[in-house]
Amino acid sequence: MSAATGTPSSGTSFDVVVIGAGAVGENAAGYAAQAGLSVAMVEAELVGGECSYWACMPSKALLRTGHAVAAVRRLPGTTAEFDPQAVLDRRDTFTHDWDDASQVEWAEGAGITLLRGHARITGEKEVTVEGGDVLTARYAVVVCTGSTPVTPPVDGIDTVRTWTSRDATSAKAVPARLGVLGGGVVGCELAQAYQRLGSQVVLVQHGSSLLASMEPFAGERVAAALREEGVDLRLDASLDSVAPAADGVAMSVGGEEITVDALLVATGRRPHTADVGLDAVGLEPGSTLEVDDAGRVQGVDGGWLFAAGDVTGRAPLTHQGKYAARIVGTVIGAVAAGKPVDPAPWSEHAATADHVAVPQVVFTDPEVASVGRTEAQAREAGLDVRVVDIPIAVGGSSLQADGYDGAARMIVDEARGVLVGVTFVGQDVAEMIHAATIAVVGEVPLHRLWHAVPAYPTISEVWLRLLEAYRS
Repeated sequence: MSAATGTPSSGTSFDVVVIGAGAVGENAAGYAAQAGLSVAMVEAELVGGECSYWACMPSKALLRTGHAVAAVRRLPGTTAEFDPQAVLDRRDTFTHDWDDASQVEWAEGAGITLLRGHARITGEKEVTVEGGDVLTARYAVVVCTGSTPVTPPVDGIDTVRTWTSRDATSAKAVPARLGVLGGGVVGCELAQAYQRLGSQVVLVQHGSSLLASMEPFAGERVAAALREEGVDLRLDASLDSVAPAADGVAMSVGGEEITVDALLVATGRRPHTADVGLDAVGLEPGSTLEVDDAGRVQGVDGGWLFAAGDVTGRAPLTHQGKYAARIVGTVIGAVAAGKPVDPAPWSEHAATADHVAVPQVVFTDPEVASVGRTEAQAREAGLDVRVVDIPIAVGGSSLQADGYDGAARMIVDEARGVLVGVTFVGQDVAEMIHAATIAVVGEVPLHRLWHAVPAYPTISEVWLRLLEAYRS
């Protein structure tokens, strides 16, 4: 019998069964429970999932102290240092030392039945949990199992112990030398975190730029910052092979051997669907679960199978997964109540933002905050766009830091006179992106944004400068 809150007997029925109790699964289960439905949630690891224990929260905790100290040092007459061990200790408070008791307490309070164990779909509206529990769902099964790291085909990679992002965010000590393979968000954030914690970091990126999915100037500015801090940044480079070394891992990069104490592989993730029973419903194990905007998995008859989060491949970010899960929970509630599901864009039953208004923050220093389309994406979509680029140089930024160096880009759909994309790069720009998200989601005309007066002196004055540049 699986350990659970309210342990069921074999054959127990629920209105909804959610596979995966990470942030996405919790939201799907919570919204279904709020609709008055009985919900079972099955988790093989920790309730709260990747973001709570191995990704978003611990990684940002590793970055925060270094960022604060760097910010202080940019002000005259100040000095600041920090203890790396104290950073690791503070990180542990956010993960509750990898104890999920508080999350379990939330599930119990929400009236959700929690089962521990690996779950597989074994038939229509049927889920079997290791240990023998067979659950049936009256209305829906929701797959929220997230994603898993991809290991690239590097010669010798199976002969050494590499770090995944989990190892990097849960490490108990700072390695003297850290190799990072991959120049995406995870690679950039953790390279900077560990460089500031005291590692000598070498980052190897196969492509010519960092953060390749974002505006080019974002990756360029982050690359410059990493180099300035001492990261050995190798762009247009390949990791030819790795091998065990007496004192760590030997990396062969372009014919040069570099020895590190740990090697973080941050080369992407894939949907975690290899062993959730997709074959039982005619889908390919390991495949991405294609869903409509209501979260229904395509290719499965009856409309009972839903998915949200990384498994769908739509917008693999925690906040977008939670957004999709809220939609799914609301849709299932409507179905159970016999109410119509409204498929119209921007209705409470359609995850429309996945297509046009996905916000993202890269928590490096400088931060990168973006929402909507890049210039390249907008042009590829056939939009007639105008690009407005300005430096972030306003009263608020000059107060924030001496020598503040930031940049802003606004992508305007000329046919409609609305924003379709915004990117900020600079110290402390993360909290500015929600204003841009509201403008993009609301399709606020630029002539109306002119009346959204930014408070003085704040960095948000950059909005006025962007609009002035557009009007000139």
